[in-house]
Amino acid sequence: MVNVKEIENFKEYGRCVSISNGIVEALVTVDLGPRIISFGYIGSQNFMSSDRYDYAPMTDDTFTEFWGENRAWENFGGHRIWLSPESYPETYLPDDRKVDYEITENGAKFIPLPDTQVGAQKTLEIEMSPDSAEINVKMNVKNISSADKEFAVWALSVCAKGGTLIIPMNTNDTGLLPNRKISVWPYTDMSSDRLYWGKKYITIKQDVNATEPIKIGLDLNCGTAYYVLGDEILYKNYKTNHPDGVYPDGGCSFETYTNDVMLEFETLSELKNVAPGESIEHCEKWTLCKKPCDVDFKNDASVENLISKI
Repeated sequence: MVNVKEIENFKEYGRCVSISNGIVEALVTVDLGPRIISFGYIGSQNFMSSDRYDYAPMTDDTFTEFWGENRAWENFGGHRIWLSPESYPETYLPDDRKVDYEITENGAKFIPLPDTQVGAQKTLEIEMSPDSAEINVKMNVKNISSADKEFAVWALSVCAKGGTLIIPMNTNDTGLLPNRKISVWPYTDMSSDRLYWGKKYITIKQDVNATEPIKIGLDLNCGTAYYVLGDEILYKNYKTNHPDGVYPDGGCSFETYTNDVMLEFETLSELKNVAPGESIEHCEKWTLCKKPCDVDFKNDASVENLISKI
């Protein structure tokens, strides 16, 4: 049975809505955001980054001219909905206003105020399994402007520090043609020891001592990746339309960014032209499980053995 209730305060985030089935719990902020600011087994660790003051507010003259005086963008941590392609300051919605919500049969739907400057209405819905460690995260963005817009729904989970991300690489046989796309951002050191480039897998370790960030993106055909944190694993499934679909950032439906305080576990919808009044929906399925065996994250066979046991 899924239980939904409002709690008065969670850390520095104010009121949140708790969604729980007795196995796992998700907390969603409603005094700001919305953010899925906590997700994990009851009584265990939080897979989401939830140390608000790890993220300094960001503002400048360009930002305040667009969004208004006394406003700033804060990462906050947790899981958020964004728009891609990224553009400053347009995609940096401050997310600093209260959020309406509706309780549904097995969860809740969260409706922030419309983003009138950009012309987008976002909604976030969580549907929790009544009897397993799974949630469906549904993200919808509606074009509320008077003109066509081209965008993708961008789902960003800012995950807790200390884990390792596993990304399976494409395995389809394309003969003499390439079978994968990998985008690399300018500040990324591809020789970093936080990165492992295997034949079948890429792994990325979050390192609290990191001095430079890393960001890469892929056309992830399988639509599944894994974040291993201690003795537990969060894995996401999402639908892809590779190679036919058009995706941002050189064709990426999956991206990750990491620095010294967190690791982002990101997926993207197709890049679409959206007419006024139309919307795009993007869905992820989140599953938690216990780590079934030890793993060497820099060895394909060891990683494959771990995944085969999940």
